[in-house]
Amino acid sequence: MSSFNQALTSTLGKKLIMALTGLFLCTFLIVHLIGNLQLFKDDAGKAFNDYAYFMTHFPPIKAVSYLLYASIIIHAIYALLLTLHNKKARPVGYASYAGNKNSTWNSRNMGILGTVLLVFIATHMANFWWKFHNDEVPYIEYRTNLNTLETQVTELNASDFTDYQKFTENGEEVTKARDLYKQVEYAFQNPVLVAFYVLAMAALSFHLIHGFNSAFQSLGFDHKKYVPIVRFLAVWLFGVIIPIAFAAMPLYFFFCK
Repeated sequence: MSSFNQALTSTLGKKLIMALTGLFLCTFLIVHLIGNLQLFKDDAGKAFNDYAYFMTHFPPIKAVSYLLYASIIIHAIYALLLTLHNKKARPVGYASYAGNKNSTWNSRNMGILGTVLLVFIATHMANFWWKFHNDEVPYIEYRTNLNTLETQVTELNASDFTDYQKFTENGEEVTKARDLYKQVEYAFQNPVLVAFYVLAMAALSFHLIHGFNSAFQSLGFDHKKYVPIVRFLAVWLFGVIIPIAFAAMPLYFFFCK
């Protein structure tokens, strides 16, 4: 086995891979949140449906999406490998061990939090990604008067839709799209799904607070100069702002739509 392979399969190498894939996923969450904020626009879903088409058809983003899927799988596998390694290294717990004094709650329960998030990802993709890519969502047409900027919205039959289109005719901008916005609105009328999304965002908060800090420690950024910045971002950006913003989306559709 080469020294490179040995490095990757060592405990330190596994932690490094966990750190890099985790930080990539954190970056994705920021971008994904910015795009999903279009759901709050009062435009019958036009901005969000445009965003959904862009994210699934712009070649560089499509390429990054495969890296995203790979990162999720690799992150989960290496998390499991590290957990098994740690249990094997210490099959019998120390008699005097007091978990709440030696570690935080979220650090002790990263496996449970990660499992909740994996179930959430599968549920999320089944409800939206799968339906969008397999034409299991409605179709919609927007006609915007370029003089008055008023928009007329019409639901299309499957026979009237071929693919996403945007063109101008008779002084109107016409957009025909898969209506993922309507699918989001429909899905979040289910109180069980909404409750699960909110629970998953709570799990995401605890997972990211510990994970973001740990990632920078694994990468060697544990100097007192960087620690306060990393902790601030971990708690306020990834532990508070991002999970609350994502949780607000199902709550908004359930209570306000």
